[in-house]
Amino acid sequence: MICVELRFTDDPRRLEARPAHRERLHALYAAGEVLASGPWADDSGALLVFIADRARVEQILAEDPYYTTPGVEVTSVREWSPVVGPDQPGRP
Repeated sequence: MICVELRFTDDPRRLEARPAHRERLHALYAAGEVLASGPWADDSGALLVFIADRARVEQILAEDPYYTTPGVEVTSVREWSPVVGPDQPGRP
């Protein structure tokens, strides 16, 4: 899995770009490429958890203009190896 962390500013262009971005995320979720995504409770940023390899996540980030919209900064793209959660060996 790959986790992507975003940081937000008050730039209104971020909010203008958000509906199209969320539509893309819903499609990626339906396709089984996103496990979960959403903003932090204080709307200072967001966390996205992808069920995809690094190359595919980089492609997703490049194809969605939201990630380069003023007011949105990708601060971290990291591989995550969960011990507990969906799709883990031995899970009932």
